[in-house]
Amino acid sequence: MLELINVAKSYESPGDTVGLCVLKDITLKVEKGRSVAIVGPSGSGKSTLLNIIGTLDRPSGGRVLFDGKDLAKLADSELARIRNREIGFVFQLHHLLPQCTVLENVLVPTLADKKHLSPKESEERAINLLQRVGLKDHLLHRPGELSGGQRQRVAVVRALINRPRLLLADEPTGSLDERASQNIAELLVELNRSEQVTLILATHSMKLAENMGRVLELNNGGLAEKGKH
Repeated sequence: MLELINVAKSYESPGDTVGLCVLKDITLKVEKGRSVAIVGPSGSGKSTLLNIIGTLDRPSGGRVLFDGKDLAKLADSELARIRNREIGFVFQLHHLLPQCTVLENVLVPTLADKKHLSPKESEERAINLLQRVGLKDHLLHRPGELSGGQRQRVAVVRALINRPRLLLADEPTGSLDERASQNIAELLVELNRSEQVTLILATHSMKLAENMGRVLELNNGGLAEKGKH
């Protein structure tokens, strides 16, 4: 489903002839429905790698293939369609709209592509997912009325509303306490299985990473297998 071939990423600044190499020679293949954790300390390039996989950034070298398609050869409009329909994103900060209800926040991604699911289908799916994550009594609440763990569960549901095939989670428990972190980890594992969504999670927490089927370590720009759960 997803393949990275010799992916590299460098950043250059004015007057800097060498540049900062964040990623180098990253090669990775992820099959449909699998769960993968990418671990490493802050600043190791985990977010950069997820942004490249999610088409939010482009590599300096190498190729990223999604269903065999070279993402570098696709027009911006096609990349936008893939981001909205094929890929879901969960970040450390939930980025919920404070003025909108839980249900409205979940439905935001559907507004950009009403041909994918009808409004009725989208709302039914949103309510079903929110019930599954224990938020059936919070549909009309606003983010400010929820706990941090509840807000992050809403963010996970929002990422899944358009039935993506790939879910990218960047430090999804970084701002949560231990109990809420474990609840999010269990939720991601359950949804990975029940929704058959491929999951790639970046984290500095080995405890969270061990919930995934495969663990890779990013260090000094390189990616290596750390072990299997």
